[in-house]
Amino acid sequence: MAAETQNLYPNCDSSVWLRSCEEEVTEPLDGNINRFAIHDGIVTYQCQFLKSNTLKKNRAANRIVVTEFGTKSVHDPCHTIFDRVAAIFKPGDSMSDNAMISLYPFGDEIYAFTEGPIIHRIDPVTLDTLDRKNMTDCIALVNHTSHPHVMPNGDVYNVGMSIVKGGLRHVVVKFPYTEKGDMFERAKVVASLKPRWPLHPAYMHTFGITENFFIIVEQPMSVSLCGVVRNQLANKPLASSLHWYPNHETNIVLLSRKDGKEWKRYRTQTLFFLHIINCFEKNGSVIVDLCAYKDPKALDAMYVHAIETMQSNADYAEWFRGRPKRLELPLDAPRLAKVVPTILADLGCETPRIHYDLYNGKPYRYFYAISSDVDAENPGTVIKADTVTGVTKTWCEPNCYPSEPVFVPTPDAKNEDDGVLLCALVWGGDREHEVALLVLDARTMLEVARAQFRTPSPAPKCLHGWFLPQTTNI
Repeated sequence: MAAETQNLYPNCDSSVWLRSCEEEVTEPLDGNINRFAIHDGIVTYQCQFLKSNTLKKNRAANRIVVTEFGTKSVHDPCHTIFDRVAAIFKPGDSMSDNAMISLYPFGDEIYAFTEGPIIHRIDPVTLDTLDRKNMTDCIALVNHTSHPHVMPNGDVYNVGMSIVKGGLRHVVVKFPYTEKGDMFERAKVVASLKPRWPLHPAYMHTFGITENFFIIVEQPMSVSLCGVVRNQLANKPLASSLHWYPNHETNIVLLSRKDGKEWKRYRTQTLFFLHIINCFEKNGSVIVDLCAYKDPKALDAMYVHAIETMQSNADYAEWFRGRPKRLELPLDAPRLAKVVPTILADLGCETPRIHYDLYNGKPYRYFYAISSDVDAENPGTVIKADTVTGVTKTWCEPNCYPSEPVFVPTPDAKNEDDGVLLCALVWGGDREHEVALLVLDARTMLEVARAQFRTPSPAPKCLHGWFLPQTTNI
C-alpha cells in the first residue's frame, strides 16, 4: 500500500520506520511488525506477524497452546506434568517467544524483543523472520529488559537476570560492536548486582546509563521465583508471578561502568515504573527521570476485560494516574540516603523518547511521549515536555490514538529539538481499518504531513519502534 505526501521529512534521504505492534488476546501484548517506508515523498506501509515458534504452535493447534504474559493457554493433553517440570529448566523453550514489545539494531541487523530470553532477527525490508536467538545459550540470561541501550559506537548494553554460583543476579551485559562476526558470541557480563530480595528480584522493563554508571531501579514489584515454578506447573501466565510490596521503598542502585561493582544505593518513595526517560550526570549528582505511578494497577488496566469495562469502573483513570518524575542522587550522599522525587510535568506521560543519538545519558531538555491520562478530553495526545521549565506542548485529534513518538533529527540540526516526530496513528469506532504515519515538527508540535492507509483487517496499535535511515547497510 502506498500513499503520496508532500514535505514528509525535511532534507531527508529514503528512510524506513519499524514498529512492534500488538494484537488482542487476553492482554493486548501479542503482536506483529509494521513498516513505514519513505522514498521520494511516497510512503508505503506493510504489516506482518512475527513467525515465532509460539505463533506456529498456536496456528497448528488452532488455539492458544503457549501461555503468554497474561494469557493462559488451553490444556494440552500431550503435555504431562513431567513435561512442565522439565520446561522449568529450559526457559528459552518453555516460555513464549512472541517478541512483541520492541525492535533494536545489533550492528547491521534488527531484532524483535520481549522480556523472555528469545529474540528474533527481522528483515527490515520484507519483515520476514530470519533467525531466532536464545540468550540463555550465549550469555546464560533467563530474561532481559526489552529496552537495551545502543551506544554511538554500536555497542549494545542490556540488563537481565542470570543464575550464577551463589544465586540469582541482575547482570549488565555488553554486546561489543563488530563489523564482522557475531555480536552475541562476544557478549560478556560487565556488572552484576545481588537482588535485595534473592527469591523476589525486582521486575525491570528498562534501565539507565550515564558516562560512569549503570542505573538499576529496584522497584517493590518483584518476580516471585517460587511463583514462576508454581505457575509453570499449574499452566498459569507469568503475570501471576508478579508481586507488589506497597510498604517497601524503591531502591536506586549505581553500578560503576569502570569495574562493574555497586557504587552507591539510594532510597525513594514506593513507586512503580516501566520506562526511564533519561539519566545523566550533572553538578555532582546523577539525575534519573522516569514515568512513575503510585502502584502497578496500570498493568491491570491493560487487560482486555479491564479495557472493555473501563466506562463502568470509576477507578480506571486513577490506575493510569502517573507523572514524569525526577530523582536527583548526590554522589557524596551516604549509602541509602533518601531522595524525594520532583514532578517534571503535570501530565501523564508514557513511552517516552528523546533525541537519543546525542542526548542519551547526557544532560538534555526535552522528551516526547503519549498521554497516559485516559480521562483527559483527548486521551490520545502526543506530548513534548520541557524538563527545565515544566512547560508542555501537545498534539491531538479526536478518537485518534498515536503510538510512541520517535524523534528524528534534521540533518543540519543545531538545537536539541530540531527534527520531527514520527507516530503511527490508529482510530477507534468505525475507523478501525485505518492506519497512518504522522509527522510532527518537534519544535512547534504542529503537523507537517501524514500518509494514511486503509487496511483489510483492524489496524493494531503500536508499542515501540526504531527509525532506520535507508543509507545504512540494514
